[in-house]
Amino acid sequence: MSLLADVCLLHPASCATLQRNQSGALAAGKIMDANLAAKIRIGTAGWSYKDWQGIVYPPEVQRRKQHALEILPQFVDLVEINTSFYGHIKPEVAKLWCLKAAAVNPNFVFTAKLHRSFTHSPVAVVESSSASTIKPTDEDEMLAKQGLDALAAESRLAALLIQFPVSFKNTDENREYLERLLRQFIEYPRVVEVRHSSWNNEETLQYFTQRNIAFCNIDQPVLGKSLAPTQHVTSEIGYVRLHGRNYDQWFDCDNRNDRYNYLYPPAELEKWKDKILNIAAKAEVTYVVASNRFQGKAAVNAIQLKHMISGRPVKAPESLVRRYPELEKIANASAA
Repeated sequence: MSLLADVCLLHPASCATLQRNQSGALAAGKIMDANLAAKIRIGTAGWSYKDWQGIVYPPEVQRRKQHALEILPQFVDLVEINTSFYGHIKPEVAKLWCLKAAAVNPNFVFTAKLHRSFTHSPVAVVESSSASTIKPTDEDEMLAKQGLDALAAESRLAALLIQFPVSFKNTDENREYLERLLRQFIEYPRVVEVRHSSWNNEETLQYFTQRNIAFCNIDQPVLGKSLAPTQHVTSEIGYVRLHGRNYDQWFDCDNRNDRYNYLYPPAELEKWKDKILNIAAKAEVTYVVASNRFQGKAAVNAIQLKHMISGRPVKAPESLVRRYPELEKIANASAA
């Protein structure tokens, strides 16, 4: 028997007061969660993948009658630009992206990954990435900033993600390089993703806080010295990236896309929901990015998280609901 039931049985006069207090506490909790939910934007890493055709997007996108960014922003409020890691964003293309997305979702924003020349060795598959092996050029800086500035000019750039591989360890040399890199891109809201556990300490968190740098909290297979899940907030921005937990394919795979073939079950998302709410309570705005992109699974988990955090039914593409029936109970299926 619950405490409330015990009191009602033994002290009927006190029961009504306790029930009112309990109802008030529940209502206050819902208001607090609603306020936090309003500060959270959830989306996917990238949007242009061949295996999303017919799953996330209708045939019109494949036939080029519609742009993908006229579809996805109907269901999410954020996309992390992934292509900027492999090639610099062209300003005219960035402007087009902003116009397409804003037309269907005025609150939509982009985050963008910094080009790999600043964070990875040119031959990262055979050597570690470190200050001594990372070799960006002046042209890389110029081209990177042209694309970022185009997004910022449209008021759509939420953050610049500086993503390092697990081989980038917390050493004196690497800390000095990171300091230079952060100054190099000081005009943008900066988020740093480090995947080696040596960075997860008070010194790093204090360093980021003093410089208003957001710490990227990630979910990844925890192998060796890789970073375990965190919920750090070191600036006004909270940032979360969910890479999936495909342990078998994470490092030993012929096709790097196989590592993102992972669908988070609800129980794992619930644990991250609690972490995200904790982060949002300390940050001004929190960005949550699902990176498990294989066959639209990132979109599934992003929509599920939106539902968990908002507590309300959410929109989802009809084709995605057909492919992933687990969305049926939480989603209002919509013809994109």
